[in-house]
Amino acid sequence: MSTHRRRAHHRHVLRALLLENIHPVAVQNLRDAGIEVEVRSGALDEPELIEALKDFQILGIRSKTQVTRHVLESLPGLLAVGTFSIGTNQIDLAAAAAHGIAVFNAPYSNTRSVVELALAEIISLTRRLPVLDKALHDGTWDKTAEGAHEVRGRTLGIIGYGNIGAQLSVLAENLGMRVVFYDTAEKLAMGNAHRAETVDELLTVADAVTIHVDGRPGNAGLFGADLFSRMKPGAIFLNLSRGFVVDVAALRENILSGHLSGAAVDVFPAEPKKRGDSFTSELRGLPNVILTPHVGGSTEEAQEAIGEFVSKRLRDYVQTGSTTLSVNLPTLALEHTGVGRIMLMHRNVPGVLAAVNQVFADHGANIEAQTLATRGEIGYVVTDISDVTERGASAKLQAMDSTIRLRIRDAFERPEFPPGPAAG
Repeated sequence: MSTHRRRAHHRHVLRALLLENIHPVAVQNLRDAGIEVEVRSGALDEPELIEALKDFQILGIRSKTQVTRHVLESLPGLLAVGTFSIGTNQIDLAAAAAHGIAVFNAPYSNTRSVVELALAEIISLTRRLPVLDKALHDGTWDKTAEGAHEVRGRTLGIIGYGNIGAQLSVLAENLGMRVVFYDTAEKLAMGNAHRAETVDELLTVADAVTIHVDGRPGNAGLFGADLFSRMKPGAIFLNLSRGFVVDVAALRENILSGHLSGAAVDVFPAEPKKRGDSFTSELRGLPNVILTPHVGGSTEEAQEAIGEFVSKRLRDYVQTGSTTLSVNLPTLALEHTGVGRIMLMHRNVPGVLAAVNQVFADHGANIEAQTLATRGEIGYVVTDISDVTERGASAKLQAMDSTIRLRIRDAFERPEFPPGPAAG
């Protein structure tokens, strides 16, 4: 490789900023791909994030950092965001798509960890282990069977029957529990689970109710005082999904009144940014209540799997343009071809492909392959070109009214970045 080419390559090295203690396997995967990586332990607020990301093209976060429209609009060089978690509600997905920024998550990697925690808490609460544990730590020997039950034969109600809810359903049945579930979408019942037609139907029979819904805005305040009042007296309640779906004050009242015999909460409406920060909640100190600091997916196994999965999606996107499993952009599965590649994210309006190909024709481009996908208002056309007879095609593509973002890779797999995306 010539000195000129080595210097050109150095100027275009991609940089990734990973926040919130993302697993080291992600760091290694990105570095192995030639990407420079900087790691920070905590979350950043909006002004801090904008300042920190000025010289980075890739961002990795977990659940605390909020990637708002303002953040995305302030960072024209940002190419991709990886959320090393299931949820994506901390990212403005529509704004990211409008600026041609790919977002990737890990929809399955921590499922088992969340399910195991839910099962452990169901058993612990049903046996009143938090109460017995506290009594012994306080110096009181309180040996009694009062209020303690086996989970075998009891009914588990699952609200939200996605990947976590369905796997929890199977394992709970293996413990001898009856399972009833409710979901707004049509879902296939696993094992002998019974689908409830309404939430009320589920609440009237469930000895334990557990929430496993996603972070869409419509789920805010999903479970409030009215639903708590319809639960069976003495039932237990778990929330390992999103903090904002449950009315915490109503949960507290139902614990104090004795209507509910216990609860486990892993997520909260407002959470500290980093480990070691102080935590306040009106649920602290309540009897037979388990509070955990958003650790449902925080096992070493889950975090490694998430780090592996998301980092490879980010790597593939910046190296080849592949958007496989992106949550906000059209999906194209792409591989290296050894020729130049033009990747154009555009507004999905009529005539774009014809205009793109006219530019290529005008510049004598030898097209090896071309792929187009659309998703809502966004289109994505990727063209592999082995030769052109006249330069200037990229400038014309960048100037098209429909262009959102243009990326180019030459045959040496070196990324080129025209000066920022078009106005979104």
